[in-house]
Amino acid sequence: MKQILIAFLLAGTCASAQLKKDYPIQPVAFTQVHVSDSFWAPKIRVNADVTIPYTLEQCRKTGRIDNFKRAAHTIPGDKMTEYTFDDTDLYKVIEGASYGLQMKKNPELEKYLDTLIAIIGAAQEKDGYLYTFRTVNSSTPHPWMGSKRWEMEEDLSHELYNSGHLFEAAVAHYQATGKRNLLDIAIKNADLLVKTFGFGKEEKFPGHQIVETGLTKMYRVTGKKEYLDLAKFFLDVRGPGTPNSGEYNQSYKKVTDQHEAVGHAVRATYMYTGMADVAALTGDQKYLHAIDDIWDNVVDKKLYITGGIGATGNGEAFGKDYELPNMSAYAETCAAIANVYWNSRMFLLHGDAKYIDILERTLYNGLLSGVSLSGDRFFYPNPLASMGQHQRSAWFGCACCISNMTRFLPSMPGYIYAQDKNNLYVNLFVGSTASIQLPATKVSLTQKTDYPWNGAVAITVNPAKAAAFALHIRIPEWAKGQPVPGDLYHDKDSTSAPVVITLNGKPVKYELVKGYAVLQRSWKAGDKINIDFPMEVQKVLANSNVKEDKNRFALERGPIMYCLEGPDNKDATVQNIVVDKNAVINAVYKPDMLNGVTILQMPGASASRQLNSDELINSVQTVTAIPYYAWANRGASEMTVWIPYEASAARPKPAPSIASKATITASVPNKRMYMALNDQYEPVDSKDNSALYMHWWPKKNSLEWVQYTFDQEYTVSSSQVYWYDDGPFGGCRVPLTWRILYMKDNEWVPVVNTTPYEIAKDKYNSVQFEPVKTTALKLEIQLPVENASGIHEWIVK
Repeated sequence: MKQILIAFLLAGTCASAQLKKDYPIQPVAFTQVHVSDSFWAPKIRVNADVTIPYTLEQCRKTGRIDNFKRAAHTIPGDKMTEYTFDDTDLYKVIEGASYGLQMKKNPELEKYLDTLIAIIGAAQEKDGYLYTFRTVNSSTPHPWMGSKRWEMEEDLSHELYNSGHLFEAAVAHYQATGKRNLLDIAIKNADLLVKTFGFGKEEKFPGHQIVETGLTKMYRVTGKKEYLDLAKFFLDVRGPGTPNSGEYNQSYKKVTDQHEAVGHAVRATYMYTGMADVAALTGDQKYLHAIDDIWDNVVDKKLYITGGIGATGNGEAFGKDYELPNMSAYAETCAAIANVYWNSRMFLLHGDAKYIDILERTLYNGLLSGVSLSGDRFFYPNPLASMGQHQRSAWFGCACCISNMTRFLPSMPGYIYAQDKNNLYVNLFVGSTASIQLPATKVSLTQKTDYPWNGAVAITVNPAKAAAFALHIRIPEWAKGQPVPGDLYHDKDSTSAPVVITLNGKPVKYELVKGYAVLQRSWKAGDKINIDFPMEVQKVLANSNVKEDKNRFALERGPIMYCLEGPDNKDATVQNIVVDKNAVINAVYKPDMLNGVTILQMPGASASRQLNSDELINSVQTVTAIPYYAWANRGASEMTVWIPYEASAARPKPAPSIASKATITASVPNKRMYMALNDQYEPVDSKDNSALYMHWWPKKNSLEWVQYTFDQEYTVSSSQVYWYDDGPFGGCRVPLTWRILYMKDNEWVPVVNTTPYEIAKDKYNSVQFEPVKTTALKLEIQLPVENASGIHEWIVK
């Protein structure tokens, strides 16, 4: 009974008669679904064979496992890793590895997990407290955690965040193995939280949400209602009136009074997921009213076309309505994963396909882009444009996105099907087999498809005995000429061929009910459904309120969003490409490219600047687009999702100038930032994050420099600098002073300026100087006492 009960947990809930209230719709557990297609099956396999072992090894190499050993006093010393939430990386990869064990036995991996769990257990304090940073360094605490337990929980200590991920890992491991070793550790910690928190006890909310969903999972496993009550308390206690309340951590209002997505995007969507869980399990409708409104706000005004959320790196947060920059888009991988969790819960509550439409869009685009095809390189933010400054990393100091990916991918099959009594939902189109127990009969479903490259889907229905039930087949918004619900995005040509469904070879007339084609009948073994989704290439336009996407379109085919990337296009540049709004686009499948993808090809032109002229040179070329999720797998390069159809929206290739031909060096180690200085792109203002900039953050109060080494000797007599300044909240300000030096006889000599050195925001700062003949110039700046400085553009004449 234990294994049956827990088998439903991963996709967010379980169907258990022991629970008085629950989601009206239940997911079909991923353990009941075997994925066998050519798209998702290899990615799940790479996660198991590469990403999970790689991440476990990184946890060892970076000291995350040693954190627990030091807390257990099995190794000496008090040197810890960087962040107080680093414990969760080990929890998350244990969770992902446990999911993998449910799909394929691996005795060696299971034994290693037992070793890690023993280390975790030894680090736990007697009363159940488990937070390695305090156990090791209680007398010299990390600045985020305070001198006492829970003292800074509402701020940055992450004590409850760590517990939340412990709970989710414990449930997964118990589900996979039936062993209680990690679950018992989690129960001991959860019991401590129950004793500690509540009205009349410690009345604190989690600074970073996720303990809420962890507690609801623990409730499902143990049946201990106090865990559900505590999850509800953590939602209800959140609100204004504490020193750390505000939009960043969604405590500016009571959760039931919130109607807009604000603040840190991952915190927010974990909270919305927890609100859905608590609403389903308690029947409290107040949470539903709030998250329904918040969902509308996100989808109508704050969602990237890739399904990514979180517009700004300042606070890793949602932006204002329609604030969706591309080059500086944050769209964190963790936020995409949380967006899938949230939308899956919204579907389970309401049974509307629109939530799966957002889930699918996120899954195939803004989430999958977070991991490389090789499984060992990663994105933290997922921008929608790049000049080549973005590159996948092998690891991050804050590695939350990497460990999150390890736990998400093996759970993906749990989002394909769902059921409500004798209603069976087909939500995702993935080659797979599933075994589903309905009240009427047990049903085996087999999907065969080359989706997402091909729109033909064949579903064979094999009930154990002939029985009546309803099959709900989702008809995606993109197949109806609309990318997403609402008016944030729309297809340029909204006409779309109808979706044809046949049953045993005969066309079926169907009505759409909440986005599903409902086939109600008595089913017998061997019944075959064929669905033909039109895979037309669509040019997607953004709402006119999204200023960044003006005079641009994005390309979509099926659930896949496309981008232009340097390796596939002339001169390896794409920011300067212009494609006619009515261009004919051809789709071609390339089996040997990027592990097999359909690419798009179309006529276009590339724009280049001229010296001493505002007119652009346009060169005709063939333009190639690849799936967005697959970009940055061939090294750093330019990329854009939104393609200009007007030359005014393009970023022309720089004209050959003294600066554009110069070699750049600087006292900034990140060379990828250098390209900003001579790209001839003028920002809107000094804080324009959509324009490239070079910066010296986190340095302050120091003398810094940047140098142009010319391709030949030039006579120069003036310079202009456009400073980057993201005040009042960011860390960069205009410098205290600056000056120009030139190379003379292998020595740096200050120029003799004939005008003052200007220092102002939102403009070019100019200086004239006596002409010098030189092969190199140096720009020297004095940083402010409490801030860094940055540069958008440096012009030399």
